[in-house]
Amino acid sequence: MTIRFSVSAVARHVSPPSSSTHRSQQRRLGWLLAGGLTLAFGTAQADVAPSGSVVTADEHGASLTHIDLGSGTATRHAIGIAPHNVQLDAAGRYLMAVGEAVSDGHGHAHGEGHAHGDAPGKLKLFSPETPSATPLATIEVGSHPAHVVSDREGRFAFVTNAGDNSISVVDLETRDRVATITTGEYPHGLRLSPDGQELYVANVLDGSVSVIDVDAREEVARLPVGETPVQVGFTPDGKRLFVSLRDENRVAVIDTARREVIERIEVGRLPIQVHATADGRYMLVANEGTEAEPDNRVSVIDLASLTVSATHEVGAGAHGISVDDTGRFAFITSLHDDSLSVIDLEAGSVVSRHDTGQGPNGVTWITR
Repeated sequence: MTIRFSVSAVARHVSPPSSSTHRSQQRRLGWLLAGGLTLAFGTAQADVAPSGSVVTADEHGASLTHIDLGSGTATRHAIGIAPHNVQLDAAGRYLMAVGEAVSDGHGHAHGEGHAHGDAPGKLKLFSPETPSATPLATIEVGSHPAHVVSDREGRFAFVTNAGDNSISVVDLETRDRVATITTGEYPHGLRLSPDGQELYVANVLDGSVSVIDVDAREEVARLPVGETPVQVGFTPDGKRLFVSLRDENRVAVIDTARREVIERIEVGRLPIQVHATADGRYMLVANEGTEAEPDNRVSVIDLASLTVSATHEVGAGAHGISVDDTGRFAFITSLHDDSLSVIDLEAGSVVSRHDTGQGPNGVTWITR
């Protein structure tokens, strides 16, 4: 189901629904109310629509949802793992999903508890062109895998393993795990620097960020940042790195040349993912809140002033972020609302919402 409107007015969520059916009914009612408010104010529709498609990692539903942004149609496939993250590799050949086997249970706690067990997790590779439940390959990684990125060439993938404090290095050509890198405690989100030389990794339980030399495949620094770092995001020039500090309701700003924190910025409740727009204007922060008291806000940090310049309301439990390559559109998953919101940053509004599978976490935008 897709609802399109032009302002980000949504119904408030007081508590998570008691069932998926009730949640879906509440969500549709909220969207319709938001649409009614839009008509009352008479705001014009955005003149440009996002292109391509997005894929969400539905951890609680053990599925991937593919959404065509042009038509609004969605297809969903059960994939045999509870994917916490999904990412397109840099070469555009593989859709990479990581998670634990469904039998291990689902739900990734961002450090609120340790891993479910020592069983290896899985990295599954899919075709980005043809949505399918059948993977091109399944590769064993470490315990409790969280996030995955590739190098700039799309040759190697790097998977954080929260359960054993490591990163698995996977050769995407041979489809084998070829190295293991030690990190801080409970590594979670990671991103590759724009020059491709380093990985920065948020270590949830020891309040640090690991700096990994990609060529040497080793940790070269560990930076203290604050309480419960969950994800990191580079500015396009690579000069600064933003780190979500979940239990401080702030993000830390690291000067990557000096490798030290230079600023902390107040955002919403329990920030999770952070992501810069490709044009270098904004850093977006998804504020999830708790299951009992979810947050539904996306904080927009102006990178010139390092201040929050706008806030957008999406579904309950704002979590994952992806952006298109124009810097105009952002795609936000809502963990407790089973939805994806599309924000037009130029218009300053949420322009559409889409149903996903249960518990969407990671999200990735695909240009075609």
